[in-house]
Amino acid sequence: MIHPKEILETIQMIDQQHLDIRTITMGINLLDCAHPDVDVCCEQIYNKIVTSAKNLVTTGRAIEAEFGIPIVNMRISVTPISLVAAATTNAEDYVPFAKALDRAAKEVGVNFIGGFSALVHKGFTDSDRRLIASIPRALAETERVCASVNVGTTKAGINMDAVKLMGEGIKEAAALTESTGGMACAKLVVFCNAVEDNPFMAGAFHGVGEAERVINVGVSGPGVVHTALKSLGGDAPFDEVAETIKKTAFRITRMGQLVAMEASRRLGVPFGVVDLSLAPTPAVGDSVARILEEMGLETCGTHGTTAALALLNDAVKKGGVMASGHVGGLSGAFIPVSEDEGMIAAAQSGILTLDKLEAMTCVCSVGLDMIAVPGDTPAETISAIIADEAAIGMVNYKTTAVRIIPAPGTKVGDLIEFGGLLGSAPVMPVHAATSTTFIQRGGRIPAPMQALKN
Repeated sequence: MIHPKEILETIQMIDQQHLDIRTITMGINLLDCAHPDVDVCCEQIYNKIVTSAKNLVTTGRAIEAEFGIPIVNMRISVTPISLVAAATTNAEDYVPFAKALDRAAKEVGVNFIGGFSALVHKGFTDSDRRLIASIPRALAETERVCASVNVGTTKAGINMDAVKLMGEGIKEAAALTESTGGMACAKLVVFCNAVEDNPFMAGAFHGVGEAERVINVGVSGPGVVHTALKSLGGDAPFDEVAETIKKTAFRITRMGQLVAMEASRRLGVPFGVVDLSLAPTPAVGDSVARILEEMGLETCGTHGTTAALALLNDAVKKGGVMASGHVGGLSGAFIPVSEDEGMIAAAQSGILTLDKLEAMTCVCSVGLDMIAVPGDTPAETISAIIADEAAIGMVNYKTTAVRIIPAPGTKVGDLIEFGGLLGSAPVMPVHAATSTTFIQRGGRIPAPMQALKN
């Protein structure tokens, strides 16, 4: 039985503590859209997406209205386009595929569609190379398309040739969208150990191990966790802090499970996973950084931050798996600088640095996310940042990623305004010493000993 007090607490979480369903994401298999002719293939992709997701937005809005649970975004993820487009024989580049995805996303009313992607952790196909080369233009010439490239895994090691190409591609994408602060880079993620069921953009794609269609839900709730810790008091031991976060994550995840099951039933699409990541927003009171500070840190980024984040991430996962048998995606705590009011403040103060963020990614979900760096940052430096983050993921058997924006014409201390959930990115310094020779080596960093686990 649900106690009335629990209902009132949930209403308060929604009304005052920024609790929401961050996204309902429909994954769609596009492998059957493959065709030798690029125009036919693009049309089949468009038709399948529109047919599959025609009721996604209206269903989401109906659930939101009936249950009183805010649902911020409805989105789509598709099979990595490098796989679907490989059958084409007359495609000079893959920009037409991105435009077909964009057209379909606008038709069904979703704000982002993910899957302009390639999986190159062990090597390239010709189609992979064509897609990677097309990413800058594809993102610059579309509004809603998101791209991702997986450059490493624990089993395969790191494809350093792909790392080099992604550093160059990020620079090109930034240049093509100079007027919007390099916005194309905000829609591009470079992964190590990418997962197949991630509902969060910009890294979502529909993995080949997934069903024909599937519903994945991403929940949020940093504000709820922060409020719970404030009520606990500043002298509580860490055992109680962890237990409080775990119980709060349980409640958040149960709400996500409810929405996911209801969306699945109404759409006639199998339920996939609940991703219980604490995804912040630029709104005051909805910050992961403020949770860490509530544990006793003066500012996020100071000594102790990594330990606090490790506790938070672990407790969130423990609470989530108690609440749902289908927890997946990335699940944990996100630390996107531009999307977190507390992270922005810490970065502007100079306490939160790129090096500290890298250390924090060893213990949390994903990696260096929505970070702006000076516009004159060399491509090789960006590639080296990607390599460092991929190494953390490879060795620790976890998903890591880089979403970095070398904003054209900016210098350290500037603030880039993206608006909406993307927020504002303070331009952070990078090391001046070059990594060019390191990146120019190419080849593949071998898989670590963890790869031999069977």
